[in-house]
Amino acid sequence: MMSRNPTAAWRSGTLGVPGVSGGNNLPAGPSGDQFRTPGSDGGTGPGNATVTVASYSDYPSAQSAVDFLSDNQFPVERAAIVGTDLALVETVLGRMTTARAALAGAATGAWFGLFIGLLFGIFTVGNWWAVILVGLAIGAVWGAIFGAIAHSMTGGRRDFTSASSLRASKYAVTVDATFADQARQLIGRMNWPGQQPAGAPG
Repeated sequence: MMSRNPTAAWRSGTLGVPGVSGGNNLPAGPSGDQFRTPGSDGGTGPGNATVTVASYSDYPSAQSAVDFLSDNQFPVERAAIVGTDLALVETVLGRMTTARAALAGAATGAWFGLFIGLLFGIFTVGNWWAVILVGLAIGAVWGAIFGAIAHSMTGGRRDFTSASSLRASKYAVTVDATFADQARQLIGRMNWPGQQPAGAPG
């Protein structure tokens, strides 16, 4: 008689289903290896644990630290830069009007028109430069039209331009636990006055 609890039957092992050997194991995948539910293999190995070896208030400093490790033959594929306390910062660049939207659209369209003009100009015998100029002009006109239309469709809900970026309050340099001591020693040498990276010319 079949069990009325299919979950229990699945976990205890279902006869006739290949790859099910009991416990929380799932059927075998195409490679023959069994898929496992999270935590069924006892967690990650000790080699995958990471340790913070340095912390900086800005990204360029963290980047310089990792670059210093790389210059000293440290296996930087075992390192990572982790930003914490992330914040989305949108910097307002200026007011957007229909004229400015048309101008921005014209610039974008001109680049596209220049590309099309160059593409056709290659296969043109004679006044190839005229083909390029025509393509540039047509692209600029259509770009301006579409830019103005796109801005007018917003209904004045966004009459400004901006640029968005992610910023962190702290940048930590982390490495695999097995390389933590080596990384600390190398980064510590960065703070020694007059100390040069290993292998650097004297």
